[in-house]
Amino acid sequence: MSVHLTELLSSAPAYPRRVVCMTEETTEVLYRIGAGELVVGVSGFTVRPPEARKKPRVSSFLDANFERILELKPDLVLGFSDLQADLGRELCKRGVPVYLFNQRSVAEILQSVRLTGALVGRAEAAEKLAEELTANLTRHADAAESLPRRPRIFFEEWHEPLISGIRWCSELVELVGGVDVCRESRASQGAKGRIFEPEEVARRNPEGVIASWCGRKAKRDKIAARPGWEKVTAVVDDQLYEVKSSLILQPGPAALSDGVEKLARIVSAIARGEKLPVPKGADLRGG
Repeated sequence: MSVHLTELLSSAPAYPRRVVCMTEETTEVLYRIGAGELVVGVSGFTVRPPEARKKPRVSSFLDANFERILELKPDLVLGFSDLQADLGRELCKRGVPVYLFNQRSVAEILQSVRLTGALVGRAEAAEKLAEELTANLTRHADAAESLPRRPRIFFEEWHEPLISGIRWCSELVELVGGVDVCRESRASQGAKGRIFEPEEVARRNPEGVIASWCGRKAKRDKIAARPGWEKVTAVVDDQLYEVKSSLILQPGPAALSDGVEKLARIVSAIARGEKLPVPKGADLRGG
């Protein structure tokens, strides 16, 4: 091989070696497949894994510090959804390679895990992680078969306006044995298609409410005080729960591991006529 060809082929690594993650789930995937050393910048909302919080924080969900990202010299930036399309466009204009995921379903989350690994040359490790997550889902689905009944559940990811759960949340509620009372809305790509009037949800009379207010602490009084909710079974029976958004609202490993575990405990308790305790300092019961 000529010196010129050697120099030509070595001008870029075979796979990206400096990765900026503008959302948490890709950070978690990279760490879980043993590629955490590739991460040079993260979202300010990153909590998993804890050691990733030591990396430079370069973005929120809707904003990014472009100059800081460029200083980190990434050879790949990973983002999520149409909501980060403008961030991705700006980085592309500045010469940075960008891959935007857009997963909404459980199956697409597993696909994104595999893709993340493939992008950095760790496909085999990513496949093992996807298989591990799939096995966990299978375990919960099998356990749900033994529940005495399938309780009606309302999953809400925001309160004003009232927004039902995004597709993977709805799918996971049903996987662990619940019946999502707003199931039809999960087909909506965006949040606007999942907005409900409180009276309509009350009419559907959920037996349990699971709140995850996207970074904000859910409040029992706000839920119970909604128009028509004084007779909702979940309110009457005090089956009101909270799952932290960092566990369930990021479309990655957290939702398919710790997040689904929380949902399973909640749905099982409601199905059996039991109540989980209220964590210290919380307004709502915990999973």
